[in-house]
Amino acid sequence: MNMSLEAFKTKVLPVKEKLYRFALKLVKSEPEAQDIVQEVLIKVWDKRNEMDEVENMEAWCMRVTRNLSLDKLKSKHASKTSGMEEDFEISQGEKVTPYRSTEMKDIMENIGNLISSLPDKQKQVIQLRDVEGFSYKEIGDIMEIDMNQVKVNLFRARKAVRENLLNINAYGLG
Repeated sequence: MNMSLEAFKTKVLPVKEKLYRFALKLVKSEPEAQDIVQEVLIKVWDKRNEMDEVENMEAWCMRVTRNLSLDKLKSKHASKTSGMEEDFEISQGEKVTPYRSTEMKDIMENIGNLISSLPDKQKQVIQLRDVEGFSYKEIGDIMEIDMNQVKVNLFRARKAVRENLLNINAYGLG
């Protein structure tokens, strides 16, 4: 039994933006991220005969996206620069002063820079959990690591970000 066009539209296309954000976070290039997502969608469509066996379509697509992104990085040793502050939507309360708005932007920028400097596995886990909202199990499936590794990497990543953020705030280093 193969996946119908309708199933493809309802199960796969809705996660396209999430796949794009994840690919972009890894390859740091919009055109490359778009190419990767295109490749993932083609791969899913080509394998539609086997898709009934896939338990979690979203996690499977994220894993394919991760693998393709890492392949691209390996093949050209991409430079590591990032502006993660765009990934965070800053919720604006009623009384947001220009000062507060700038302060929030600076904090988000610092967090983005701190996350970018983490080891790859920690960076990916914190991105998948705290930015994209995946469960531990889904992250394990996507990254092909066990639940303990997910938790340990997430704990270390959050701890490093928290400690570095406290140092920046304490010493005014930015």
